[in-house]
Amino acid sequence: MYNNFVEPEKALLLRARRLDKQALAEIYDLFSPRLYRYALRLLGSPVVAEECVADTFERLLLAMHRGGGPREYLQAYLYRVAHNWVTDYYRRNPLPELPLDPNLQADHEPSQALVEDMDQQRLRSALGCISPDQRQVIVLKYLEGWQNEQISLAISKSIGAVKALQHRGLISLQKILLDEPAAME
Repeated sequence: MYNNFVEPEKALLLRARRLDKQALAEIYDLFSPRLYRYALRLLGSPVVAEECVADTFERLLLAMHRGGGPREYLQAYLYRVAHNWVTDYYRRNPLPELPLDPNLQADHEPSQALVEDMDQQRLRSALGCISPDQRQVIVLKYLEGWQNEQISLAISKSIGAVKALQHRGLISLQKILLDEPAAME
């Protein structure tokens, strides 16, 4: 899947680098929902997530207008810009509670929905306790479904470093979740 996307992405990027309005619109249409979901998971606020996405695309346009921006790996570039925006945001603001899973089904039994909500809250709390790099790798890998190669490009680290961050992050999450008493026990 990853390699099948790289070639069309490169062609789209070439058009966008010429400031082709249609290509820029396609990039926005393709990546804005994904970036929004990513930002929402990390920021916990729809308004702030929208601001992150808007600033990410503004930075892309400014960079391209100046002749800069990504030469290849557009997706990695956009997620790196969004991640840097989130990092800067947290330097200025305290870490909020992460948002509920938007995929939680409304047709669940109320008791099942409550248990799932409590489990999600515990996981979000635990994610807030690990390092930002570990959290980013875990979110991209398990919530966004990215491959290690894609994550490596997005965070500008080797695949080995991605695997190490993933491993340490999962161990930290396991320790936090196992040491924390479950609310319903």
